[in-house]
Amino acid sequence: MTSLRQIGLVLFQRIEAAFDAIFSAAHNPWRHLGALGFYFFWLIAATGLYLYAVLDTSVEHIGASINYYSREQWYLGGLLRSIHRYASDAFVVVMFLHLAREFFYGRYFGVRWYAWITGVPLIWLAYASGIGGYWLVWDQLAQFSIIASAEWLDWLPIVTDPMARNFLTPGAVNDRFFSLLMFLHIGIPLMLMLMLWVHIQRISRADVFPTRTLGLGALAMLVVLSLLQPVVSHAPADLAIVPAAVDLDWLLLFVHPLMYATSPAALWGLAGAFTLLLAVMPLLPHKKTQAVAVVTPEYCNGCRRCFEDCPYSAITMLPHPDKPGHSLAQVDAALCVSCGICAGACPSSTPFRSADELVTGIDMPQQSIGAVRQALEVGLNALTGAPKIVVFGCDCAAALKGLQAADTAAISLLCIGLLPPSLVEYTLRSGADGVLITGCREGSCAYRSGNTWTAQRLAGEREPHLRTNVPPARLRVVWADAHDTAPLHSALATFRQDLQNLGTEMKPLHVPVRRMTHHD
Repeated sequence: MTSLRQIGLVLFQRIEAAFDAIFSAAHNPWRHLGALGFYFFWLIAATGLYLYAVLDTSVEHIGASINYYSREQWYLGGLLRSIHRYASDAFVVVMFLHLAREFFYGRYFGVRWYAWITGVPLIWLAYASGIGGYWLVWDQLAQFSIIASAEWLDWLPIVTDPMARNFLTPGAVNDRFFSLLMFLHIGIPLMLMLMLWVHIQRISRADVFPTRTLGLGALAMLVVLSLLQPVVSHAPADLAIVPAAVDLDWLLLFVHPLMYATSPAALWGLAGAFTLLLAVMPLLPHKKTQAVAVVTPEYCNGCRRCFEDCPYSAITMLPHPDKPGHSLAQVDAALCVSCGICAGACPSSTPFRSADELVTGIDMPQQSIGAVRQALEVGLNALTGAPKIVVFGCDCAAALKGLQAADTAAISLLCIGLLPPSLVEYTLRSGADGVLITGCREGSCAYRSGNTWTAQRLAGEREPHLRTNVPPARLRVVWADAHDTAPLHSALATFRQDLQNLGTEMKPLHVPVRRMTHHD
């Protein structure tokens, strides 16, 4: 499974990088599959409400009613019907792509099991809702689908009288039955909406809204497709005959020909095995979970920055036991993913503090800010070439192996979000000529927000921010995936040349470091 994941991860990262060049990461659909799923759901809901309001849903008139809006009012009713259909297909596509992406990126075990497990019922609900929607049209495709579904359900031992018998004679389907179908087609999407809400409960700032550009682009795609290939009904359903041929929606209705090609038992077996596999995947062997963040009450001032920056809502704020009127961060070990983003956000993580042993308000036991400062000082002392460059990277992004040189020290962090901006200034003041920062590509951070928060901190848009006295020419940022180190090596070579060209035009911050206490 590990090799399969690695192959899939490389494939996804290459596709995403290619689309980045066209759309940019912010508008890249491959990096916002979850948000597109929510977007398509709301399009389905909005167009469905309109169709429900205008259509005559009686069994005798539904066909004529929907044909009228599809053909006579093609510019509104027909267009919305087509968007409703194609948005449903798009929802299924992005749902499975999102599932595959989360698997290949390894986001299905540990504390992320909750989002994975709650996503499994969404697949069943999406198909139940989509297939049921075809029945309401009550044409020959609906007739084929409902009989095939009934035959599949008839295999279950809980069914005493075969349901398929109800669709073998003319007049067997009446308005009461259609009312039941309508109830199901409204009720199941409501359950789907509830499960979508449950699905993101343990994710802070879940990506549920695509950018305006991406949303408008997706809508334009659906509109163009709807105009070029409008959705029309088959001939009206007639239970006295067997439909000779139907045009299937292979994304939603593929289960019917699959059942006829095998058997109802085989289809139940495949569906059950697939569901069971998804459900047990978080329990399969995977890499060992690392230690979670630790809070030191003495150095926590209740600033809430770690609370605001945690991507998985693993931090809560409680009254400080020793500082009346202040809050104290508390880490929920069941939710912490051991990324260290909280440590990078803590104001006490500044390396300028005079203490020999740097203790911060919140830190990672396996890679504390003090240990990073010590590794930096050792690395700087070992540099003999010029210009002296320090590279801060991420364990989940492009490997720093091979960057170490006489003029380059490389330090890999749990996540680039663990890097306090003050450490950049400290590095330059301690003798470095330049600092290069790297991490996962935008939109593919292993911990969702590490590169985003780092970029905002360096730009002065998020606390703690990089002070403006740091010369921009001495700082370089490049995002590179784990399996694509070429951009990182190229950026380092360019940065080295740029620093050499600076010469005496801009001296680095080679001045004595002012040691500060944690009260500064």
